[in-house]
Amino acid sequence: MTRTMYRYRFERDVPFEDVETSLLLALWAAESLYGETQVRLETAFAVDRRRRICVIDAGSPVGSDLNRLFAGFIHREFRGDDCRIERFNLEAGLTINAEVAA
Repeated sequence: MTRTMYRYRFERDVPFEDVETSLLLALWAAESLYGETQVRLETAFAVDRRRRICVIDAGSPVGSDLNRLFAGFIHREFRGDDCRIERFNLEAGLTINAEVAA
C-alpha cells in the first residue's frame, strides 16, 4: 500500500519561520475540525530547515485536510514561484518524523 505525500520546497528569499508558522496555523485549523487527538493520530509531517522543505503525509482524510490548509495558507502568503509543490507516493511501512525541527 502507498501513501500520498506532498513535498514543499521554498526559495532562499522566503523566511522559513513564516513557513513553520503557516504549518502551525494549518495544524490548529485541522484541530478545530477534528480535535487535537485525531490530528495527532492521523497526521505526519516533517520540516527540514537546511534543505528548506516541508513534507506532509496526505494519506488520511485528516492529513489531506492538513495539506489543503497548509497549501492555502502558503498560496496567500508567498508568490507562486517562491514554493514548488511535488506529489509523490511513499511505500507503506516507512514513517516520517511528525515534529517540526527547531
